[in-house]
Amino acid sequence: MKCLVLKAQKKHDQEAFVKLMEQNRQSMIKVARSYLNNEEDVADAVQASILACYEKLDTLRQPQYFKTWLIRIVINKCKDILRQNREIYLPDVMPEPGEVDTIQADLEFVELLQEIDEKYRTILVLYYAEGFNTREIAELLELNENTVKTRLTRAREQFARQYQSGLRVV
Repeated sequence: MKCLVLKAQKKHDQEAFVKLMEQNRQSMIKVARSYLNNEEDVADAVQASILACYEKLDTLRQPQYFKTWLIRIVINKCKDILRQNREIYLPDVMPEPGEVDTIQADLEFVELLQEIDEKYRTILVLYYAEGFNTREIAELLELNENTVKTRLTRAREQFARQYQSGLRVV
């Protein structure tokens, strides 16, 4: 990825930039969904992030941190949308038509995730779905690393409680 970043950055190679966006598309969508419920808002956040990334790519000083930098842009665009709408959205994830076997599991996971406070939900998505470590999450969210660790622990506890309460209902 670092080579693509350098190519897109230094040579203004549009093809390299498009490849970078394709490689990171799913990550951008997952993070946007952790903040926003409306699929149109998710698409707007991703598109605004791509445009901002394209316009500011030459300001990235360390290409090895491209993904962290990009995800930070996505988070900021999501927060902008939330401020504009003045509503708190919960994720609305619907599987693609070909993923029939996973629909129930996905819906149950999303329902559980919706019950968790947004500050914890975002950390869960960044940690488990995107593979960021606590130090990277702290940088992305501009938090102390110990705060991230505490929130991750609380997020796991909340998720476990929601999961166990759901088991009793069934």
